[in-house]
Amino acid sequence: MTAAAVTDPAAATEPIRLLDADGRLVETDANAEWRELAAQLSTEDRLAMHGEMVRTRHFDIEAGHLQRQGKLGLWVPSLGQEGAQVGAAWAARDQDTIFPSYREHLLALHRGVTMNQIIDIFRGARHGGWNPLETHGMRIYSLVIATHALHSTGYAMGITLDGKAGTGDASIDEAVMAFYGDGAASQGDASEGLVFAASYEAPIVFFVQNNKWAISVPSTRQSRFPLHERARGFGVDAAWIDGNDPLASFAVTRRMLDAARQGSPGYIEADTYRMGAHTTSDDPTRYRSSDEEESWRRRDPIARLAAHLRERGVDDAALAQQAQEAADLASDMRRTTLAADTAASDDIFDFVYSEPHPLMTEQKRALADFEAGFGGDA
Repeated sequence: MTAAAVTDPAAATEPIRLLDADGRLVETDANAEWRELAAQLSTEDRLAMHGEMVRTRHFDIEAGHLQRQGKLGLWVPSLGQEGAQVGAAWAARDQDTIFPSYREHLLALHRGVTMNQIIDIFRGARHGGWNPLETHGMRIYSLVIATHALHSTGYAMGITLDGKAGTGDASIDEAVMAFYGDGAASQGDASEGLVFAASYEAPIVFFVQNNKWAISVPSTRQSRFPLHERARGFGVDAAWIDGNDPLASFAVTRRMLDAARQGSPGYIEADTYRMGAHTTSDDPTRYRSSDEEESWRRRDPIARLAAHLRERGVDDAALAQQAQEAADLASDMRRTTLAADTAASDDIFDFVYSEPHPLMTEQKRALADFEAGFGGDA
């Protein structure tokens, strides 16, 4: 069954939602199937999801402080978008590959990337990628807008050619998720990825976090139609979800990914909001109102899931413990960052190919010879 068989986003007037802004369950005939999927998550699972969001929030804030103190060249916050990400993270299966943009901190941490591995990108100390065998299929951040829409689609087409999808067994069939924002959705690469995904029935889900602003341009200016309707024009199944609802994100992503494994690519528009700046080089007070920011702050995904957990009997002490553990981890990251050395300049050659390559070996030697020409002070 494709995702389109159970949702018709073109006719929807509201995104798929299982938790309202106050953390209360939303039970309607329209969301019954999604509630059934979300029921796979135990209370312990939901508490762990909350803990991941809190951890990411603390990490995010501490990284912003480091940038303001001159320790990072740039920081890209994900404040407010943790709900969409945690649902997708839990929906993916171990064999899946994730292609992020540059704001998917929660997904990276969920997959085993360390805080300092992320930080190293933004302090200019990492010249290569992450080893996907160590990061459970999490690929390196892509800071060039939407280029990875093509990389991920090509990778998904390769999965099909290798016979690693389409067996009908979701426990082994592989799939790919590509994450980008509403601004990237306007890039040509994003459209080309959809063309190839649909034409070759690639096992991929495009997960678009519509955080309402592409730097200073509102998403309503970027597209006259909802983004999920655009995807259906390419022949790709699409769904529209409340991106601040972790349960809806989990249920829809799980269904979309399992459909993709059988050759039905999908597209999810997660309706969320960037509570912080686009990056630390941006001042959002120049283009949006405090009233708008406050209206979305009342829909904070962390507060929403915390309220839901209290309804399920989780006490405040458990939530407070998560906050303390997250604060401790962020402090450790800060101490490690302040004590970190500069990366070796020849790291860049180590991540081009998975196996040693004579051309990279030669270029690495040439760089060493060049730097040696400075008498060891390069």
